[in-house]
Parts: sequence; C-alpha cells; structure tokens
Amino acid sequence: MNDKAILTCALTGVLTDPRQHPVPVTPEQMAAEAKAAYDEGATVMHCHYRRQEDGKGHLPSWDPVVANEINEAIRDACPDVVINMTTGVPGVEQAEVLAYLDACKPEMAACNAGTLNYLKTRKDGRWAWPPMMFQNPVEKINEILAVMKRNNIVPELECFDFGIVRSVGLYLHNGMVAHADYNFVMGVASGMPCDGDLLPLLLKYKAEGSPWSATLIGRQDVWPVHRKVAELGGNLRTGLEDCFYLPDGSKATSNGQMIKALADCARQAGREIASPQDTRTLLAGQAWH
Repeated sequence: MNDKAILTCALTGVLTDPRQHPVPVTPEQMAAEAKAAYDEGATVMHCHYRRQEDGKGHLPSWDPVVANEINEAIRDACPDVVINMTTGVPGVEQAEVLAYLDACKPEMAACNAGTLNYLKTRKDGRWAWPPMMFQNPVEKINEILAVMKRNNIVPELECFDFGIVRSVGLYLHNGMVAHADYNFVMGVASGMPCDGDLLPLLLKYKAEGSPWSATLIGRQDVWPVHRKVAELGGNLRTGLEDCFYLPDGSKATSNGQMIKALADCARQAGREIASPQDTRTLLAGQAWH
C-alpha cells in the first residue's frame, strides 16, 4: 500500500444549482474554494465549468475561454495544484469536448470509460429525471484518449460499473492507452453502489500497479467507505460535486470542510497526505511514454 494518499477535490459538479447549494461558479469562487481545499491537503482539483451569464450558473460550459479563465484563477490561488478537467457531460457534441481539451491542455482529465443508463427514481417510483444514457462507445473514448495523448494529459478513467472496470483492462491490452488511473464511481443509483465490500473485488480486476481512487456519491453514509478506500491504499476524492454531508451528518458549506474530513480518513489509516510533487510522481505524469 502506498503510504501517501492523493486528495482530489471535486469543486462544483455538473448541474447543481448555485441558487440552492453552495457550489462555486465564477473564477473567483472556484479559486477561493480550490484554495480552501488546497489548504486542507487537496492537490488535484477536478473541474466542471459553468456558464457565466447571469442566471446560467447551473448550466455547464465547454467554452475554453471560460475554462482557461477558471483554471488560471485556480493556479494563481494554488500555484502547484494539478487541474483535472471533466469530459463527461451528456448532450454535448464530441467535437466541442475535444476542442476544449486541445485548447486548455490540463495535466489530467477524466474520461467516462463505458456506457451507462443514468437513472434514479423517487419514493413513489416516478423517475427523478427522464431516463438518460451516458453514451460512451469505444470510438468516442478512443478519440478522447487520442487528444489526451497528443497533449500529454494523464487520463483518469471513470468506472461506473464492474464491467467498465474490466473494459479498462482491455483498453490497456489493445493499446488504446498505456496507463490507467482508475476512478471507481460508486453511488449512482443505476451503477455500482457505494459499498466498501465491493472494493476488494474491484481491486482484484484492475490492472496491476495502476493508481486508483473512488468517487463516492451519497450522504454521510459515504464516510465509512472513504475510510475503507484509505485503508486499502486508494487515493481519495470528495467535494460538493459528490456529497454535501460531513461525517457527523451536518451539511458542509465549503469544499475545505469536506477535504479536511477526507484528510482525517487518510491519517486514521496511517497514511500521509501527498504533496503536489508526490502527486505528480504517483500519478505517473509521463503516462504516454
């Protein structure tokens, strides 16, 4: 087990409405929240970007001008932080995502590694939103990975279900990618549940020697699973994209509070918090060589 844990902060998410929840939207807000998380030990900032027009902050943006402005604000606040950009929002043209990656050239970017029906029901059985599909065929994934390779961007492969974990092994064997940072996404109602008992099985089937982390979506029930991730040697991620609740059940008002609790999980497992330099070493920044 690696004795150093990388902490990632997922700052804002895709569609969470800032009029209802304390998620950052503007470059100044994103930078302030990144700094609060960085001060508690986060060295990777997973970034979604929002439209900046008045009243549009709950909608995603793929404008590289917006993304670069936010990235630079974050880097000004935390000069040695690693930016991890999203690529995975349904309903956007693939060409737009590829152009934004080419223009922004982050050190790291997330990539949905397989297709998933994205579903949730209410207590009365009605759909919480119209059923949708995260469509990620191999051709689409290969195009994203090719842009990452061209720009030497480290790919973080998001796995929402067990079969997607196994698919990543096939991408490696096929040569689509030479290196995989696995992210086990747990807690989507139609994907893997947020259940610590699954972690040993997932680790059995990931590629040997590959770094891994877990995105845990839920309420305060995610925290025992975070502790299990820390105990098993995984890197750790939380933030207002994934969860609003602290281990005691109180509602977080900032990403800094969430990362402080995450750092406690790592330390309770006997692990140190990775520095930015440690992070770049552990993430194998020369992923394409």
